[in-house]
Amino acid sequence: MGFTKQQLLARLKELQINFSQYEHPTVLTVEAQAKYVGDKGGGLSKNLFLKDKKSRFYIVSALADTKVDMKVLSQRLGLGKGGIRMAPEEALGEILQVPLGCVTPFALVNESARHVSLLLDKGFQSQEHCFFHPLSNDMSIALNACDLDKFLKSIGRDPSYIDLEANPTVGKDQPPDLASFVPSGSTIQPDQPDKAAPLQDPTENSLPVNKKSVAATGKAAKPHTSMQNSSTQNSKDKPVNPVHQPSVFSDSGLFVEEILNKTSALLLSEITEDAAKENGVNLGTVVAENIRKRLNSDLQSIATMFKNTAYTQGFHAGAHRNL
Repeated sequence: MGFTKQQLLARLKELQINFSQYEHPTVLTVEAQAKYVGDKGGGLSKNLFLKDKKSRFYIVSALADTKVDMKVLSQRLGLGKGGIRMAPEEALGEILQVPLGCVTPFALVNESARHVSLLLDKGFQSQEHCFFHPLSNDMSIALNACDLDKFLKSIGRDPSYIDLEANPTVGKDQPPDLASFVPSGSTIQPDQPDKAAPLQDPTENSLPVNKKSVAATGKAAKPHTSMQNSSTQNSKDKPVNPVHQPSVFSDSGLFVEEILNKTSALLLSEITEDAAKENGVNLGTVVAENIRKRLNSDLQSIATMFKNTAYTQGFHAGAHRNL
């Protein structure tokens, strides 16, 4: 069980940290939060919970108007252009122990988040105070960067502020400037495929084998001692039919679900706050066109694989009936 809002506020008071608190209805976006505290002065914060390909987690905490380019950030961390993405929602509960819309640096108070890296916007230091949710998005608290630092140091964190809008060159002679922020410890979250996992590479086997199913099949295929001779004789008389494992390409329901997952993942990656500001009312058209271009080849490949799988399984089914 993670820290509660009341426990966090009590901790801040124990540390003699000055803060103001504002209760309001539950909000999920910075824009919604601004309706209740936007007139109080100071800076609103946006907080991203990110994950890299090795299941290492990051919180990026920035001013609401700071532009965070995910591709640039990934390169600056030394993870390549596409090495970082939004963490799955289930990780919020397992790692940060907060619900959706409640990610802030305060979530690091929980022991389960001990290996989560924190990147703070240097813009916080120029604000009189900044707003964060205290582990619950039905309240906002305002405090300055010095008091935020005091809290972070109390939980063993050494706060570092960086220019999140910088785009330094990364190359052979210019190493990634944020590589030190990549967590060195392991987390409690195993590296599992997210719900919106990418489609299988068309060059790979179109009939992936489930390891558990293979294990079960292997045990069942092992003949009993008393039947070994009979089984051996039968194997000489009839050809052995290969075992076909179910896959996304042999089940129309899974096939459609995979397409929808792919589309959803692309949609979420396209609709970013920066894209919305840049394209305005034309965002829908831009997103639709980008998704059409990026999905075209993928859908053609998996459609071909679906057709080939259907043909292959139909062939084996017919051959099996003739034996």
